[in-house]
Amino acid sequence: MPQSKLGAKVRGFRRREQLTQVQLAEKLQISPSYLNLIEHNQRPLPAHLLVRLAQILHVDLQAFADDSQVRLADSLQEVFADPLFEEYAVTTNDVREMAENGAASRAVIALFTKYKEQVQSMRDLSSQVYDGRAFHGLDPAHLPSEEASDVIQENLNYFPDLESAAEDITRRASLDRSDMYRSLVRYLDARYGVRVVLMPVVRDRGLIRRYDPESRTLYLSEVLPPWSRQFQVAHQLGLLDGAYAIDAVIARSQKNLTTPESVRLCRVALANYFAGALLMPYDDFFKLAVDVRYDIELLQHHYTASWEQVCHRLTTLRKPGAGGVPFHFVRVDIAGNISKRFSGTGIRFARFSGSCPRWDVHAAFLTPGRIRTQLSRMPDGTAYFCVARTIRKTYGYSSGDALMAVGIGCPVNDARKIVYAEGYDLDNLDAAVPIGTTCRLCERLDCEQRAFPPLQYGLKVDENVRGRSFYAPVDITGEPLPAPQKKRTARGKPVI
Repeated sequence: MPQSKLGAKVRGFRRREQLTQVQLAEKLQISPSYLNLIEHNQRPLPAHLLVRLAQILHVDLQAFADDSQVRLADSLQEVFADPLFEEYAVTTNDVREMAENGAASRAVIALFTKYKEQVQSMRDLSSQVYDGRAFHGLDPAHLPSEEASDVIQENLNYFPDLESAAEDITRRASLDRSDMYRSLVRYLDARYGVRVVLMPVVRDRGLIRRYDPESRTLYLSEVLPPWSRQFQVAHQLGLLDGAYAIDAVIARSQKNLTTPESVRLCRVALANYFAGALLMPYDDFFKLAVDVRYDIELLQHHYTASWEQVCHRLTTLRKPGAGGVPFHFVRVDIAGNISKRFSGTGIRFARFSGSCPRWDVHAAFLTPGRIRTQLSRMPDGTAYFCVARTIRKTYGYSSGDALMAVGIGCPVNDARKIVYAEGYDLDNLDAAVPIGTTCRLCERLDCEQRAFPPLQYGLKVDENVRGRSFYAPVDITGEPLPAPQKKRTARGKPVI
C-alpha cells in the first residue's frame, strides 16, 4: 500500500474502539509519542503496523485505502463555499485535512444538509410570525439588508434623535427653502470644509456619488436630477453632522446588527432618513400633508422631491401628539423582487419569497407613470387602501432604464383622510380586491394567480382534473369546486 496520510483514519478507528494512545501503542509495541506522530501525519505508517492495526481495530485493510476521501473533500468544499462560513476563511488545505477524518466529514455534511433544510422551513414559518415590529430572530441567514430593515422596523421608522439633529441644522444654517441645493452646499463647505463637485458624465466612471475624506470633496454625477443632488448633499450632512445621533441608534441596535456590513448598511439607511428629515422638516411637512390630504405629487412640487422620497417621509410621521396617517411602504422591481419595505400598518410582507401578484404595486407596471389605487383585503379580513406608481431611474440612453414601482398603503379606517380614496365606497369591503402575503402563506385556494401551493396544504395533483388554477382543489367526485363569484368594485369594475 502506498504511503499516504492515514493519521486521521488511525485516530478515528482508535477512538471508535475507545482506546487511548497509550493503550494502542502498547498493543502495537511502539511508543505513545511515535503513535502520536503517525496520527498527526508526521511519520509514515509502515506496512507491518498497518496490518497489525487492522487486526487490533477490527477493520479491513481496504478501509485504509478507499477513495472516499476525495469525494468527501469535494463535498466539504461545497459546504464551506456557503456564505454562512465567509468570516471563517476556511482554506482548501483545511478542507483536505478535514476530509481525512471520514466520520467527522460525513457528520459535518449531514449537519449542513439538515441546516439547509431547516433554513428553508424556518423561512416559510418566519413570515407567519412577523407581527409588524420584528421577526423574532428566526432567520439564520443574517442578511445585512434584513438586519438593517429590522432596525428600521423595530423603531417603526421614527427616530427622534435624527429629527432633532436635522432641526438643529435648520435653525443654525438659515437654509433657503427656495434653493435648498445651494444652501446645503454652502453650509457643508462653511462648517466642514467639504466641497461639492459635479462630475461630468464622461468622467463619473458609473458613480453617482463619491466622498473623498482626504481632500474633503463630495463628487456628484451630472446624471443626477435636482432632487437627487440635494438629497445626496443632505445625506453627506447626515454622515457628518448627524453622526452622533446615528451612532446612538446603532449602539442601541447592536443585538440586531451582527456583521460589519449590517452596521454600514444601517448607517446608510439612517443617513437617508436624516436627509429626508432635513429636506422635509417634520412639523412643516406634517401640516402640509394634512392640508393637501396626502397628495404625493403636491408634496413633491413643494419640496423638490421624488415620489419615493415623499412616500418614505410619509411613513415617518409618528411624533407623539402629531402623528400622521400610518402607512406601509414597499418598493419592487419588474420581476417582483422587494428591495425595500416597511410595515407601519401591521401588514405582513414576505421576507424570503415573492409577494402577492394582486397587490397594486405590481399592477403599476401595466400603466407606467400613472397612479394606481386599490382597496384590498387580506384573508383575515384586514383591509387596506393602497397607492402605487412606477418610478424610472435613467442615466443616459446607452445605460438603459431601471424601472421600479413604489407603493404605500394605510388601514381602510384612515383612508378618508387621503385624497386618493375619493370615489371609493370604503364601507363596502365585499368589493375589495382579495390579496395575501405570498402564495405559500395564503389560504385562498381559488386564486387564479396562485403560483405555489399553500404551505399548510401542500401539493396535490390529479392528472385527470384541471381547475381554473392548477392548485385549485377538487372534490371527491373529481369535479372542480364551484368557481368564485364575481364581485363589483366600488367603481363598478369587475374583479375576482
